[in-house]
Amino acid sequence: MKLLLLASVGGAIGAGARFLVNQAFATRGLIGFPWATLTVNVVGGFLMGAVMVLVLDRFDGSPEIRTFLATGILGGLTTFSAFTYELSQMIAADGIASPRLLAYIALSVLLSLAALYAGMAFSRALIS
Repeated sequence: MKLLLLASVGGAIGAGARFLVNQAFATRGLIGFPWATLTVNVVGGFLMGAVMVLVLDRFDGSPEIRTFLATGILGGLTTFSAFTYELSQMIAADGIASPRLLAYIALSVLLSLAALYAGMAFSRALIS
């Protein structure tokens, strides 16, 4: 029950942060491309790498810290469902082979993966 509460509270924090990022991009008129989702997913990848190294190396894999930060906050912040919905909208508007669609897929996957490794390297440098 404790882990469920930690995941739920963390999820609310992450979802709130994602909402604020979406609002920040929308108020700047950056809605022609899903920049907000791309941003939270790449930042989330970096933070997941950093958090998991710290949790595993500094906090002996604490299930409480991992659940609150990784499952809760970062799970609420990042979003595969929004990514796939935005892909469906691009396919409907531009077709399956549009450069915009392919760029979004490539950027989302490659930058998020690179950010994960950067976050891991960052945390390892901090704790060594």
